[in-house]
Amino acid sequence: MRAISMLSLVALLGGVAALGCDDGDEGENAGHPCQTVDDCYPEIEDPATLQGEIVCMDRVPGGYCTHHCVTDADCCAVENECDTDFPQVCAPFESTGEYYCFLSCEDAVDEAAWCHEGAGEYFSCRSTGGGTDNRKVCVP
Repeated sequence: MRAISMLSLVALLGGVAALGCDDGDEGENAGHPCQTVDDCYPEIEDPATLQGEIVCMDRVPGGYCTHHCVTDADCCAVENECDTDFPQVCAPFESTGEYYCFLSCEDAVDEAAWCHEGAGEYFSCRSTGGGTDNRKVCVP
C-alpha cells in the first residue's frame, strides 16, 4: 500500500511539473525547475556559503531546486538566497532521511491559493512525507 501511494505521489508531481513553470516569473530559488544543480541558486556568488549542499531533486520530474539543511534558519540564511518573503522550512522529503529547504504553506489559511500565488500556478500544498517531522510545503 505504501509503495502505491509513493508511486501515485511521484506520478502526480511529474504530471504537474511536466506542464512547466514560467521561468520568467519572479520566484524563489527553492522550488525552481532544474535539470542539474548548475540551474539552481544562480544569484549566489559562492554556492559554498549556503547552509547545505545544493540539490536538483530528480524525484520531482522537471526538477526542484533546494539545498540540504538542519534547521529552518538554514533556509534563506545567505544574501540573495531568497528573493521574496515567502516562508521556507527545513523538512525531510518522503522517507529518505534527508532534509531540504522547501517553500512553506503551514500557516496559510487557504493553502492552495497560497501556493498558487506565492510559488506558482502549478504548485500545491502537501506533506513532505518524512515521518514524524512532516511539514506542509508547496511543490509542483
